[in-house]
Amino acid sequence: MQLSNDISAIITGGASGLGEATARRLAGLGVKVALFDRNADRGTSVAADIGGTFHAVDVTDVESVASGFAEAGAQNGVARILVNCAGIGIAMKTVSRDRNTGDVRMHDLAAFAKTIQINLIGSFNCIAHAAAGMVDLDPVTEDGERGVIVNTASVAAEDGQIGQAAYSASKGGIKGMTLPIARDLARDGVRVCSILPGLFKTPLFEGLPEEAVKSLSASVPFPSRLGHPDEYAFMVQHICENGMLNAECIRLDGAIRMAPK
Repeated sequence: MQLSNDISAIITGGASGLGEATARRLAGLGVKVALFDRNADRGTSVAADIGGTFHAVDVTDVESVASGFAEAGAQNGVARILVNCAGIGIAMKTVSRDRNTGDVRMHDLAAFAKTIQINLIGSFNCIAHAAAGMVDLDPVTEDGERGVIVNTASVAAEDGQIGQAAYSASKGGIKGMTLPIARDLARDGVRVCSILPGLFKTPLFEGLPEEAVKSLSASVPFPSRLGHPDEYAFMVQHICENGMLNAECIRLDGAIRMAPK
């Protein structure tokens, strides 16, 4: 797919981090970009900066997502690109002991369910809405391509660490559904891929001490640093432009394999 002002895209979690970087890169290539996020202040600011549109959307809510797609479609046209970046991360062991009393505590089930609801179900919610619009569009390539969907999984889908049961399950679900969804949509000319980022310099790392960041950077074989969000965005661009990439889960991680902790 050739990226231009004839193409519109929706980026979930587009107000910050990997989503913001992707929105900025695609907008810089002329794509009409709509940001979905719950952070209205930041989302509105980013959208204004890149000439895009912002839509207050909760990816776990069917009506909220439907409204977002309707609003974005009315302003930019039906999206041919969806990039799912909305997500959360938690750290909680399956069971742990209270440091003071020694009592055993189980993983909070509500926290587990919330992580799955946002990261996995929220992604699928947006995929279904996006695909419903894409399959009725006219093809834009000789191969009959109509759209591209890019999901954000994580290396935790394969190398989950201690305390990452919920997060790894949610990201493993994204990896697991990539192939069947790509097969579902193949006859309609919609490609589906997922990116598995390693350690990237996102707001998650902003509160860490400098020594902790240095230690994490040193754990990456090469290049020994945190990834730049625009490197993720560049991968999104490549997936969109390379028509043979389909049903692929791509690690973007500097060769890191996460240790147990």
